[in-house]
Amino acid sequence: MSLKYALLGVLTARSMNGYSLARFFEGAQNWVWSAPQSQVYGALKRLEAAGLVVASREQGLNGLSTNVFSLTPTGEQDLNEWVVTVHATPPNRDPFALQALYFDSVPPDEAQRVLENYIEAQTALLEQWEAHRDALMELGTPLLKERLKERPTADHRRIGRLKAHVFEGQAAQARARIRWAQEAIALIGEA
Repeated sequence: MSLKYALLGVLTARSMNGYSLARFFEGAQNWVWSAPQSQVYGALKRLEAAGLVVASREQGLNGLSTNVFSLTPTGEQDLNEWVVTVHATPPNRDPFALQALYFDSVPPDEAQRVLENYIEAQTALLEQWEAHRDALMELGTPLLKERLKERPTADHRRIGRLKAHVFEGQAAQARARIRWAQEAIALIGEA
């Protein structure tokens, strides 16, 4: 369900073809939602069938024609209604926490190796999210630049800060996960 709204949200900034959207979501590790190309194309078909987006044929960069998707008024209304709806907290499904529950069943050095790799991955995410947060604060991301073209100049700083705040939240979670994993390494080392 959230891929639907992730696509609608991106299309509020600018129209895009399926390939560009798929690349955006495949490379979205430093964003808040990712999806493989097959899911993006399937979701676009469903959105078009529901009248939430419309496709127009345009010439692509390689000279071939491509479908470029734009948000319809119905799609914008659907997105806005979803944004202001209070949603239930999704069930917790954390594969790493599940894995960590069973660290007691393996040798401590093997559990420590897994935790060190986890810290390394979280550190990389932290760096990406902080960089993205900073770019949003400077109103410097391509998608935000497109979105701001349609918004009053007086709102630009607030919009950038609001979007940056989302990525500060992601960074805060990564910092907490790193601290948690460091504490787990200390617990593993206890006699």
